Amino acid sequence: MLKWVKYIIFLFFLDLMASGTIAQSCTTKGQNPTTAFPVCGATKFTQSSVPICGDAAIPTLCGGGYSDKNPYWYKFTCFSAGALGFIITPLAANEDYDWQLFDVTGHDPMEVYSNASLYVSSNWAGTYGATGTSANASVAYECGSIPSAGKSTFSTMPNLIAGHQYLLLVSHFTDTQSGYTLSFEGGTASIVDPALPAVKNAYAVCDGSEIVVVMNKKVTCTSLATNGTDFTVTGPGGGGVASAAGNGCSIGFDTDSIILKMNSILSPGTYTVSAKIGTDGNTLTDYCDYSLATGQLASLKFIALQPTPMDSISPVICIKDTLQLVFSKPMNCSTIAADGSDFSITGPAAVAIKSARGVCSNGVSTTIQIILSAPISVNGVFLLKLKAGSDGNTLIDECGQTTPAGASLSFTTQNITTANIQSLVQTGCKSDTLLLNHNGNGSATKWIWAIDSVVFSSLQSPVFISKAFGKHSVQLTVSNGKCSDFSQINFVFDDHTIKANFSAADTLCPSDTLHFTDLSSSNTIAWNWSFGNGNTSTLQFAPAQSYPQNGRKTKYTASLAAKNIYGCADTAYKNLIVLASCYVAVPTAFTPNGDGLNDYLYPLNAFKADNLYFRIFNRYGQKIFETKDWTKKWDGRLNSIPQPSGTYVWTLDYVDRDSGQKISLKGTTVLIR
Repeated sequence: MLKWVKYIIFLFFLDLMASGTIAQSCTTKGQNPTTAFPVCGATKFTQSSVPICGDAAIPTLCGGGYSDKNPYWYKFTCFSAGALGFIITPLAANEDYDWQLFDVTGHDPMEVYSNASLYVSSNWAGTYGATGTSANASVAYECGSIPSAGKSTFSTMPNLIAGHQYLLLVSHFTDTQSGYTLSFEGGTASIVDPALPAVKNAYAVCDGSEIVVVMNKKVTCTSLATNGTDFTVTGPGGGGVASAAGNGCSIGFDTDSIILKMNSILSPGTYTVSAKIGTDGNTLTDYCDYSLATGQLASLKFIALQPTPMDSISPVICIKDTLQLVFSKPMNCSTIAADGSDFSITGPAAVAIKSARGVCSNGVSTTIQIILSAPISVNGVFLLKLKAGSDGNTLIDECGQTTPAGASLSFTTQNITTANIQSLVQTGCKSDTLLLNHNGNGSATKWIWAIDSVVFSSLQSPVFISKAFGKHSVQLTVSNGKCSDFSQINFVFDDHTIKANFSAADTLCPSDTLHFTDLSSSNTIAWNWSFGNGNTSTLQFAPAQSYPQNGRKTKYTASLAAKNIYGCADTAYKNLIVLASCYVAVPTAFTPNGDGLNDYLYPLNAFKADNLYFRIFNRYGQKIFETKDWTKKWDGRLNSIPQPSGTYVWTLDYVDRDSGQKISLKGTTVLIR
């Protein structure tokens, strides 16, 4: 894909003239992620030419339209965290190089084409010249442009994480064979492995015609003398080294296993493999040009062919759903039954096997992963036993020797603690209580409890009280200082609360009948009324009530006690006022002096006056107050200004609620100051 929108037609014809064809898939080593060049921050790398190929889409922060056009890939590990500085310098003028950095730790390198989360940094500017990262750069990344846009080819230095593996894509947008140099400088991160190459161990293969020398780290394939002169082998017999090859060198640039082909088959006995300078003038070197010291050696004992025993099981600490079974020699991966039927496990708890697989390279593996149907969550001693699987055999090593059925290994699970939640919900009338407990198994010392993912306690047996009724979840993380576990359960807080409530007019005239309406919650099954006049009722729909006429304003208190099926109860209260009279009248005088007596002018007892309209006029006939709410009273002011003493005219219109009669009244009132 082309990245310059305005430049697309010109570049299309440039592509055709330069290559005469459409870009091909990349087959040259280094031109795809799986065969990336190993690079070291201590050396300057020169790529003299760039084969034309590629154009596979790459996910970027710039969106679509970006690809690994004419690429080379480089791989390195960060050994000391910090900022990464590097420069890509074209060997010819008017060359456009772009780049993108990926963090591939724990990922298949080919995921760079599909997994956008691997992105670290990039610069896709269409400007010619050197590119890379710089402490003086002002942007984290640049997107594509035409050359005349003049975008910066340098991005800010990304921060690398110690122990992480990275891939650097260098994409040559210009279709020429011209190359570039790559150097790492200016940053604070270290991508130089401080460990020197060393011989880790050696072992004879099968009939003794070959010896495998295992290195402690990758060494470059080009530093290996193929005539085998980088090593000497001494022992009872074998005739010396005939040739040497690096495992994986046919498809990559480095290896950690050297295969020595012997002139003749080894005799049984102990041998020593020693490093020396080969006929190529050097010993083995890593990609930082650090050399394997001469005299580095490893001993091996060669014996006649015999079955390879199961060597050991990696320690099973904490809860595991996978066992790592280790062998002293490589086993043939094709003899591992994928369904795990080559094995059985017995012990203090039932253990079912789901599948098995080898960590395979070139068809062999020294490790078999046994995947369990469920994790082992019990401490104790277990026995792993080998048997003929569904494929009709047990396990066969790379030399064709069968490990006999019945072979066994014991292993001990240690420090396991499980987050088993014990819970009890106690339902209450106002709130519910959740009682929680962990049994402390596995010597647990730390508990983190959460309700709906909100942490609320670090006790072993906490209590949680809540009015948040409905479905919830409780989470527990438990630890004994070495292992931890997590679990979650769901529970329900049932709502047994009840709310008593009722409605009734709070003011009534002496002759009125008062009606009560139950408004309690729907789960009510029992009602107990007390009306304040000496009458009671247990009916939901209470009978109408009347109150004594005693010629004075009287206060009564009515109540309703409600109960539900769970025995939960609640009581509601309401104060009632029975008036001395409901005769509507307007006072003949009032004194708005703030003493709390006769401070306002308004219609008295207008409880049953519907559609009320009350107005007040001064002696000039000006309306100075009006209201349709009889409880809104005149305070003797107009626009906050006190009005003078004197006589004021009022009019009152309303409809009597009981009779429906329309009434109009008019009179005067004296304002006294």
